[in-house]
Amino acid sequence: MSERQKIDRIWVVDRVDREIVSLVEDESGATRDVPRRDLPQDIREGAVLRVPVDASGEPDWRAATTDESLRRERLDEARAALERLRRRDPGGDVKL
Repeated sequence: MSERQKIDRIWVVDRVDREIVSLVEDESGATRDVPRRDLPQDIREGAVLRVPVDASGEPDWRAATTDESLRRERLDEARAALERLRRRDPGGDVKL
């Protein structure tokens, strides 16, 4: 594992507005609004970003890269979890 990989943090795009992108950090669940111009041009909701941390411990947004394989892996995991829940659901009305 390279030194860069050790200090990357994973952020997920929650929402994209005109000028601002709302992100959620994987590890802590922290949220951050970042100017869209500081992120990769192809950014979209649901994108997974690898963001290096600078010497002061802050995310280096301009060096962020999208990780499409991790995004697909997470979608596959979510689909599998949903399918497991569907199989356990007996259907019908809920009785209280």
